Amino acid sequence: MSYGGGPYSQGPYSQQPPYPGQQGYPPYPQQGYPGGYPAGPPPGQPGFNVPPQQQQPYEAQDMYGGTETGYKEPEMAAFEFNDSSIRRGFIRKVYAILMCQLAISLSFIAWFVYDKKTTLYVQSHSWLVILAFVATFITLIALSCCGDLRRKAPHNFIFLGIFTLAQSFILAVISSKYNTDIVFMAVGITTLICLGLTLFAFQTKYDFTMIGGFLLVCCLILLMLGLVAIFFPGKTIRMVYASVGALLFSVYLIYDTQLMMGGEHKYSISPEEYVFAALNLYMDIINIFIYILTIIGNAKD
Repeated sequence: MSYGGGPYSQGPYSQQPPYPGQQGYPPYPQQGYPGGYPAGPPPGQPGFNVPPQQQQPYEAQDMYGGTETGYKEPEMAAFEFNDSSIRRGFIRKVYAILMCQLAISLSFIAWFVYDKKTTLYVQSHSWLVILAFVATFITLIALSCCGDLRRKAPHNFIFLGIFTLAQSFILAVISSKYNTDIVFMAVGITTLICLGLTLFAFQTKYDFTMIGGFLLVCCLILLMLGLVAIFFPGKTIRMVYASVGALLFSVYLIYDTQLMMGGEHKYSISPEEYVFAALNLYMDIINIFIYILTIIGNAKD
């Protein structure tokens, strides 16, 4: 096609000038790279792979039992740090709630042990004990079975507070039947046992979270032993029952503590279940206290 004379006579779209790098033109400047640019982008530019020394090494076990090594991306390391910090905050919240519960219980026990007028008043009004048992049973079932209730504030704290007050009242009534030295000896022994078991649960490499079914069977055996102690009362059967109960709930304390810790253990409690975790630990501790009190009381009877 021809457009007449001039520079466009050859057709501007039929013949285009060759691009750089084609025949007749020099190649791109090499800038110190022999043979032109490397296959990937130059160092320091977006898309360049992060050198291994800036990544975090890891070692994991694959599905076939082998060991897999490599490097973690910075984003993954930050996510794991956030998860561990959430777990630590959850543990602090649980123990703060637990300390408040134990302080209330100890206050009630000291009140009933030292104030005999209060003890006589409660003994002459037995309906107060029945009311406390009913309140304990209702709030315990509500917190254990209703997941939405125990996760929603302030309803979870209200029910937990009612449960703690009712249970503390029952503990105070039971403690008022023993001498003051026996009660505070039981408090001291329970404190040492719980502190030692908690430190053991935090330090041990053994996973107690997998024995939940075994502990349930032990609870059923303890229930049967309690029925035997009711129909065949005696000092020996009471000592055996209290000893088995103290041992069982000591293991339960380790079990519930490791459930709260999470981490390397197989099972764990969600960080949203801080009320339920505090309730479990509180029940373990007060059961240990009741059984220790029974053992010491029978030994000094």
